[in-house]
Amino acid sequence: MTLTTALALAAVAALLALALHGWWRVRRARPKAAAGSSRFAASTLEERHEPTMDMPGGGPPTLEDAVTEPGALPDGVLSPAATARAALRRTPRLDALIDALVPLVLDAPTSAEQVLAHAPASRRAGSKPFYIEGLDTETGEWEPLTPGRRYGELQAGVQLANRGGPLNEIEYSEFVQKVEALAESLGARADMPDMLEVVARARELDSLAAPLDAQLAITLRSNGVAWSVGFVQQVAQRATLKAGAVPGRWVLPSDEEGAPPVLVLAVDAQAALAAADDSPPAAAVREALLLLDVPQTPAAVEPFPAWHLLSKQLCDDLDATACDDQGQPITLHAFDTIGREIDDLYGRLEQLGLPAGSPAARRLFS
Repeated sequence: MTLTTALALAAVAALLALALHGWWRVRRARPKAAAGSSRFAASTLEERHEPTMDMPGGGPPTLEDAVTEPGALPDGVLSPAATARAALRRTPRLDALIDALVPLVLDAPTSAEQVLAHAPASRRAGSKPFYIEGLDTETGEWEPLTPGRRYGELQAGVQLANRGGPLNEIEYSEFVQKVEALAESLGARADMPDMLEVVARARELDSLAAPLDAQLAITLRSNGVAWSVGFVQQVAQRATLKAGAVPGRWVLPSDEEGAPPVLVLAVDAQAALAAADDSPPAAAVREALLLLDVPQTPAAVEPFPAWHLLSKQLCDDLDATACDDQGQPITLHAFDTIGREIDDLYGRLEQLGLPAGSPAARRLFS
């Protein structure tokens, strides 16, 4: 082999090595880019739902009614403008009373798209939701991250308590990790509150809120034969209740768009599904529940009188007796006592700065 041939072979080998190295770098970069894209998609498409009431003594069925978004296109797809409006309605504003707030100081204004691309895919720390807001450079208002807007400051907040209990040390640590990772990605400075102080605040809030959490349920028990689910549906419709999103649920919707229903009438879910499947023997029920979630419903709509009057109407139409959770008939005197207690509860919620039906109260009692 001549010297020229050896040099040529060495050059070819070097070029192949460079080509292989470049291919390997591109291959390594691809998974990271894909992961970033999936985080962006999850952050922008993640839908937030209003809190729903829990079935007393049971699991947490979804009792909210279906909401049709204004501006929906014929095929059911929302327009960009409607999507933005819906996001603003569904995303709660951070509130120092029920959230632990973390300022994120930016060196320069940034776009919502940039923040969303680096935001964690899951906006929960354990059982507690957390939110990210931006200070709009044009309006000077804090708002949920909205594509197309730019923000001079950011803040994150984790909810201190909900019906699952107060924020604990593990949940707060998870929140801190996610926020610090976001801050590092954006080149921002995160001012994290002390964990012991935050957890102490969470426990204090939970101890104040727990005695004010009233979810009223009347059992409407048949005085004679069992009802078919179809018959209960007819009675519910005559009482101006609307079909809920879940079989066996009928709701008195709120006048406020996107708010939870004022009242919910519910029968056994398995019986409702059996009725939908045309299985009459399994679709008979002997009782129904009429539910009122007090902290979720503003006092101004007078939910307790509506709950009382509707229970009387349904008892007449269904030939049923209104019973408490011990199976005892509820007397007029008992209704009067409950009404006074509910009025007192509304006043205490106001004093706490959490009026029933307010966004903060709906988040806290969820």
